[in-house]
Amino acid sequence: MVDDISLTIRQALAGDVETLHAALLALARHTGDEGKMESTPADLLKHGFGERPDFEALIAEVDGRFAGMCLSFPSFSTWRGQPGIYVQDLYVEDAFRGRKIGERLLKAAAARGHQRGARYLRLSVDTANLSAQAFYERVGIRHSRDEQIHMMRGEAFEAFAREGMTE
Repeated sequence: MVDDISLTIRQALAGDVETLHAALLALARHTGDEGKMESTPADLLKHGFGERPDFEALIAEVDGRFAGMCLSFPSFSTWRGQPGIYVQDLYVEDAFRGRKIGERLLKAAAARGHQRGARYLRLSVDTANLSAQAFYERVGIRHSRDEQIHMMRGEAFEAFAREGMTE
């Protein structure tokens, strides 16, 4: 129970892709990045619920209503020599914020990872999302000043990969 509500955290199923996608869109709206959202429910279905899923998602429900989700995937640190989990997205519906549902989702994802051998949790947070940064600090997830994320995507990635095929 959280604040006299019945909270359930369960693994997402293929039938949840529309709900997951709607949560991702809401997260993008919250950060002002809705225009950057390219994934579709079909993408989530294909990559999260096939023979070799690329991610897993947990769904929080309060009294049977969707309250939030946490999407993660396995990670590995060559420097630590240990597996971990990477939390890609964490979202809690506005109506359920302030009830530790996000924290409970993160703990559930960490526990699932730990059962599979994970020994650390990593995530990145939008630089403008100060409330998320404060939340992560509050639950003990510290900003790593030793690392900076770099990315290549779209046509630049495609061209780069093609060059690698010819060498």
